[in-house]
Amino acid sequence: MTGRQGPALSRRSLIGAGIGISAAGLTTVASGQALAAGSAGARPASAPARGHAFLAAAMDAYPEHGSVRLTQSYTDQAGLFSTAFTYDNALAVLAHLAARTGEGLTRAKALGDALLYAQLHDPGYDDGRLRQAYNVGPYTFYDGSPQPDGFVRADGTANVGTQFGFTGTAVGDMAWAGIALSALARRTGARRFLTGAVRIGEWIERTGRTDEPLGGYKFGVDGANQKLPFTSTEHNTDLVCLFGRLARLTGDRVWLERRGRAEAFVKRMWEPSGGFFYTGTNDGVTVNKSPIPEDTQTWTHLALGSRRHSRSLDWAVAELAVLDHSGRTNSTVPAGQSYEGVTFSSASLLANEDAPIAAGQPKPDRNGVWFEGTAHLALALRDRGKRGDEARARRLLASTEQAQDLLGGGQTVGGKALPERAGVVSASSPLDTGFGFGYYPYRHTGATAWYLMAAARFNPLRA
Repeated sequence: MTGRQGPALSRRSLIGAGIGISAAGLTTVASGQALAAGSAGARPASAPARGHAFLAAAMDAYPEHGSVRLTQSYTDQAGLFSTAFTYDNALAVLAHLAARTGEGLTRAKALGDALLYAQLHDPGYDDGRLRQAYNVGPYTFYDGSPQPDGFVRADGTANVGTQFGFTGTAVGDMAWAGIALSALARRTGARRFLTGAVRIGEWIERTGRTDEPLGGYKFGVDGANQKLPFTSTEHNTDLVCLFGRLARLTGDRVWLERRGRAEAFVKRMWEPSGGFFYTGTNDGVTVNKSPIPEDTQTWTHLALGSRRHSRSLDWAVAELAVLDHSGRTNSTVPAGQSYEGVTFSSASLLANEDAPIAAGQPKPDRNGVWFEGTAHLALALRDRGKRGDEARARRLLASTEQAQDLLGGGQTVGGKALPERAGVVSASSPLDTGFGFGYYPYRHTGATAWYLMAAARFNPLRA
């Protein structure tokens, strides 16, 4: 999921250098491999077990670079090398907690401590912020320059993802990190996680709060620490959860006022005649009416639990549904397979199938399934629980599990083979989001984490 406003704004592209995920090819570690594949003659591990095996492999991909580590977001074939997005790692924490196992809790705490390390060892700031992404292992960049470090650089600082320009800070990324840390604080009682979450909340209050007519909290800062003028429905939805949880954990009522401010913005984005939420505003005055993304329909339900606004799920089901198979234009789905789910936004359905998504990338398939969003929707339907919701959610999860089984084979993390049939790809075929970047059939920490939470009926956004 990504935060965005204008057509070129995304967590993965705007705050950095505008670089999308490359489409270098479609082709982690031994830890978890036996769990995923099963021993010879044994019954194959369950789909959730294989999802967790992928998260373990992506987290353990660079053992020679220390125990303080984050999870690589995409397989190597995506062309982002060892990039670990803050958002994806927050989701990984939550997915590990959703497993309710000892190993899951151990991994969640390790990732939470790595986020705290990044917060306390930023190379340029000591104000509670986290960056868009970090490097977690060595590689040689496209221009031939080496990146020799793991997550912790030789001088002890966190290894910010400068090669791709992932140096800015988005309110949504920060909110998800705060949600993950607050979940750890609630599960473990450890004060350090709550302290880190509060620091995140205070940074958002100082940096994002706006008195513009539409209110809410703005997008964040770019790599030069310049404030960005946009306000995102998605980001403010995240804050409804974070601020509400901080109010509960700290007992400080100031967080309730801040939660109310974020919630008021979200509800201003509601379109009652259509039953959906708009994406936000570029200037704090005028509502952006196109494109309409999936996550503002599902996350709002997960955070608010509002019967009045739950029609947004029906809008997503009706307006963003796609079915991908090899007969579709630009589909990369193998013959004989098909996948159902939702796409990223209303603009994805209108993408120009005659032009590449971006320079050096493939042409889009209007019917490409966005599996992260498909998992959002499955979880939200399960949470709502109206007649027919569970059956629809199960079909969406079955499609996602088939993708884990059959798509993204032969991919690697840190140059090492993944456990067999482990990890969900971002999209069934190249998909144009309509916001200046795309998703591709690469196994992905974020998509896998959302699948695992949906399968476990674990709502990360309810305070």
